[in-house]
Amino acid sequence: MTPNDIALLPYRPCVGVMLVNPSGHVFVGQRIDSELDAWQMPQGGIDPGESVREAALRELWEETGLEASSVRIEAETEAWLKYELPHALVPKLWKGRFRGQEQKWVLMRFTGDDGQVDIAKNDREFSEWRWMAPGDLLDNIVPFKRRVYEGVLSAFGPQI
Repeated sequence: MTPNDIALLPYRPCVGVMLVNPSGHVFVGQRIDSELDAWQMPQGGIDPGESVREAALRELWEETGLEASSVRIEAETEAWLKYELPHALVPKLWKGRFRGQEQKWVLMRFTGDDGQVDIAKNDREFSEWRWMAPGDLLDNIVPFKRRVYEGVLSAFGPQI
């Protein structure tokens, strides 16, 4: 695909979850499909007919095994936050139909205990998980998502 072809592609509608524990640390998982350190918060596509919050709770369950009863939704970003995939990845992901993602982010407070987390419960996306200080997020994610994470931290920072 040429850069012009990619520029004509739409963004994939997506949701992201910033799950924060009582200590103010953020849930991140190490991507199972990456050889590099590629920690990220749970995220995924919004299915047709699904609200942002419904998609966020579904993605949370799919990627962490956590039920809605173990979280409290506290906020949602007002704006859609976008990122572009590196050009080499565009043909490999989502059958080459999207240039990147536009994401709404949902802040959730974890009210359960760590023993409830089960990253192997569903189709596994993470090889491991941990709680990370918000100030460490930007240094531990893939560079092409950094601007989105800056936006999430800016939107939710006072509430973390």
